[in-house]
Amino acid sequence: MEFGCYHRRCDECSRYFECSFPSKQNRFEGVRQDKIAGRMSLIKHKLAIVSGKGGVGKSTVSANIALSLAYRGYRVGIVDSDFHGPCIPKLLGVNGQRLTISRKGIHPIEGPLGIKVISMGFLLEEGEAVSWFHDLKKGALGDFLAEVDYGSLDWLVIDLPPGTGSENYNLLRDLPQLDGVVAVTIPSQLSHQIVERGLSLYRQADVPILGVIENMAGFSCPDCNTVTPIFSEKTGQEWAQETQVPWLGDIPLDERISSASDSGLPFIIENPDLPASLKLKEITKNIISRLDMKTDASVSSI
Repeated sequence: MEFGCYHRRCDECSRYFECSFPSKQNRFEGVRQDKIAGRMSLIKHKLAIVSGKGGVGKSTVSANIALSLAYRGYRVGIVDSDFHGPCIPKLLGVNGQRLTISRKGIHPIEGPLGIKVISMGFLLEEGEAVSWFHDLKKGALGDFLAEVDYGSLDWLVIDLPPGTGSENYNLLRDLPQLDGVVAVTIPSQLSHQIVERGLSLYRQADVPILGVIENMAGFSCPDCNTVTPIFSEKTGQEWAQETQVPWLGDIPLDERISSASDSGLPFIIENPDLPASLKLKEITKNIISRLDMKTDASVSSI
């Protein structure tokens, strides 16, 4: 027990994620990997969604892919690992809720279609900022994997912050069972180049690259739903072919996505028949197919 701490068991403390006492890290670091392995053994597929740079709509894509998976009948969880800018709770309409804890672990918040949601956003007050450096972020991401009671799931979607910072590195270290990575980009040569560099980290870690999604590819008219190209840059599909990254699909720019996000209304549920929703469903189907192909290839090589 540390000065100022009155709990003998860290895993029963309501301030578990906020705690920075050294004894917490010393106590749990040695067994964390075993706990993560135990939690993850109950989850069939672990999928990370990444981007090379910010502003490409990665979190919006992550939330709607999780929704699309749940819409198909899968049991789904989503981890918002962007500690400095958590937005998954808002995107899924569960903002402002608080996590609870029991002997089984941290209880995730239940979102639409039964999605289990974990995010730093559930631990912050409105407008509160997080100023964390490597060690604190390392501990928090490990806790999100080791201490949260996800139960049995078909999919765990992990929304990573842009780039190749400590959160991305820590995930690769803490979760060697990661089944694959999906990258999100936009129709921009700069964005393509940055995400290509970022994917090299996952290749080095021998994590399968399931494919790339190009967001904001064309404009979806709110009146007639016609999609019109608005960028003259090389398309994501052309770039993917040149770099031999699997192509998963593109999503048009639609102002109704922004409106739904601001209102906390899950876009793909509120607008199931719009072009962007249909594209997201198609992309989700492609992700499932890519992962099935990887699984079949692994089995055949045994």
